[in-house]
Amino acid sequence: MKIWKNTPKDSILVGISLTQFAVTPILAITWDTASLPIRIAGGVLITLMMTYNIIVVSHLFTHVPWFVSNRLNAVVSVVNSVNIGQSVQAYQLTHVRNHHRFNNDRQGPDGTTRDASSTYRRGKNGQHEPLLSYALGGAVDSIVGRVKDVGSTVRLWKVGRGEEKLLSLASRRETRRVRELRQVQADRAAHCLSLVVFATISWQWTVFCYLPAFFIALTLVNVQNYYRHYGANPEDRASDSVSHYNRVYNFLTFNDGYHQEHHLSPGTHWSRMPEVKERQRAKLEAQPRIVSPVPALLGFLDRRRPLLHESKPERTG
Repeated sequence: MKIWKNTPKDSILVGISLTQFAVTPILAITWDTASLPIRIAGGVLITLMMTYNIIVVSHLFTHVPWFVSNRLNAVVSVVNSVNIGQSVQAYQLTHVRNHHRFNNDRQGPDGTTRDASSTYRRGKNGQHEPLLSYALGGAVDSIVGRVKDVGSTVRLWKVGRGEEKLLSLASRRETRRVRELRQVQADRAAHCLSLVVFATISWQWTVFCYLPAFFIALTLVNVQNYYRHYGANPEDRASDSVSHYNRVYNFLTFNDGYHQEHHLSPGTHWSRMPEVKERQRAKLEAQPRIVSPVPALLGFLDRRRPLLHESKPERTG
C-alpha cells in the first residue's frame, strides 16, 4: 500500500515535526530546574524551531501534503498546529489560496491589496511598507488572531462570525469545504489545549519563554516574507519574487531558496524545484529579476539589490 503521496523523503519533514512536538513540552518540564544559560538556550531553540517550521516544514505541507491518506495528513496538521501555535489548515487557506493567487500585489483603486500578506498593503506611493512596521505589525496582528482563536472555544473553535475572509477561502465543493473547516476546528482545539498543558506544566515557562518566542518567531517569518519579495516586480509573474541558490541553504531548507520558481509552480514538490528552474529558464531570463546572495531572512544585508518594482513595467502573465 502506498503511504507517501510524492516521495519517502518527506519522512524527514515528519521526523522534524515529531521532534519539535516532543522537545517543546520537555523544555517546559525542565524550566524550573534549569540554569539561566540553559533557559536562554531553550528560548532560542524554541524560537528557531517555530520559525523553521513555519517557513519550511508547514509551508511545504500546505502546498503538497505528504501522505496519500487524508487522515494522516489531518494528524500532521494537528501536530504542526501545536508546533507553530496556529492552525496549519487556516495557514493553507490564507497562504495558498490568497498569497499565491495575488502574488504580493500592489494597492488597487480601493487603496488596499488583494494579497492580505502583501508587503505593499500599508505602503505609500507604490512602495513597500517599511520593514519594521511590516514585521512587528504583522506579528501583533497574528497574536490578536490567536487570541481570537482561544476565544472561539465558546463555539468549540469553529470558524464563525467575523471570519468571512477565512470562510471565503474555503472550498466551494461542499464535501471538501466541510473537511477543511473541520480541520481548522481540530487544529485550533489542539493548539489551545496545548497552551493549557504548557501552562499546567509551567506557567512561568509559558509566559516568559513560549509566548515571547512565539512573537519573535512570527516577526522573523515576516522578515523572511518581506525579503522574499522586496524589490521584485509584482506586475511580472517571472520576476515577482526573490530566489537564493546557495546549495547548503537549500539542502538545509528543502529548496526554500527557489522562491521565484515556487511562485511559478506552487504545486510542485520541493524536491523538483531545480527542475522548475531549468524548465522555466527562458522565461526567467527574459527580463531582469532578483537573485539574492543571502537567504531572505538576511535580506537586509543585500545592499545592492535592484528595485525592479520602481520601474512599474507593463503587466505580463
